[in-house]
Amino acid sequence: MKQVIYKQFGNENVLEITTKVTPALGKNQLLVRVKAVSINPLDWKLYRGEMKLMSGSKFPKAVGIDFSGVIENTGSDVKRFKIGDEVLGLVDVFKGGALADYVIVKDTDLAVKPANISFEEAATLPVAGLSALQIIDSLAKIHAGQHVLINGASGGIGVFAVQIAKQRGASVTAVVSSKGNKLAAELGADHVIDYTKDDIAQIAMLFDTVIDLSTKLSFKDAKKLMKKQATFVTTLASPLILLKSIFNNLLSGKKLKVLILKPGIEKLERVSELAKNGMSIVVNKTYGLDQVRKAYEETSKGGIVGKSVIITADHL
Repeated sequence: MKQVIYKQFGNENVLEITTKVTPALGKNQLLVRVKAVSINPLDWKLYRGEMKLMSGSKFPKAVGIDFSGVIENTGSDVKRFKIGDEVLGLVDVFKGGALADYVIVKDTDLAVKPANISFEEAATLPVAGLSALQIIDSLAKIHAGQHVLINGASGGIGVFAVQIAKQRGASVTAVVSSKGNKLAAELGADHVIDYTKDDIAQIAMLFDTVIDLSTKLSFKDAKKLMKKQATFVTTLASPLILLKSIFNNLLSGKKLKVLILKPGIEKLERVSELAKNGMSIVVNKTYGLDQVRKAYEETSKGGIVGKSVIITADHL
């Protein structure tokens, strides 16, 4: 089987396609033939060495977190799925390994792929969808009547966060680039702000929740947009931010929450159900496995509306 790995930290040039023997299957594991893999910012943070405190520095390391595919084989103890089932899922966030011909996972790492979406669309759901769900329901606890600002609303997580926040009954202000204006409105945002034309610091209202998905809005600046009892959620999970959140939340009514993805079978099934029921999924661009360096180089520059996806050779 082919797999994308890296043997040292660095830019996209450290990524290489290697060939290895397909691992043996445990009795509680499944072998999935990968069809598509989503590109996430966490991927390049890992191979560039920005997360080495959590990922470690032992090489080689594998790439890719969430995927879609078809079950090729199952262990003797697996009951939830059978050979031929179409699924979506994710591997260990800090170990990676989804960017390969095959991946071995437990049934708790998978959910059924809705029949009404493509493999490319399904691959975008686990990380971005679970992140949006965790932010809206667990970290921010958004409910009807609240005013929510989402900075980076047309990106991977943002597309889902806008829709889920609206489902919870919130009024959503979406901050996007010019490329994302139309999409944000189509997703249901009540107000759309183009940050290339308007300064969000000048917004004449306060919010119950400010969600920063761009990692460019600081808590200091966000405070000016928050009500006295409000929540700021960031995806920038640096050790310093995590430490700051602990002390801040003991003393201030303006809470600082940091997204650290906590997958689970129930949440994964909920995200799959949302897609089955018509939640919009935006695939910006697809790449072949042999374009992996180009895929990450282009995507990591930002400005992407929705998600980019790498598809395997047999699915081109």
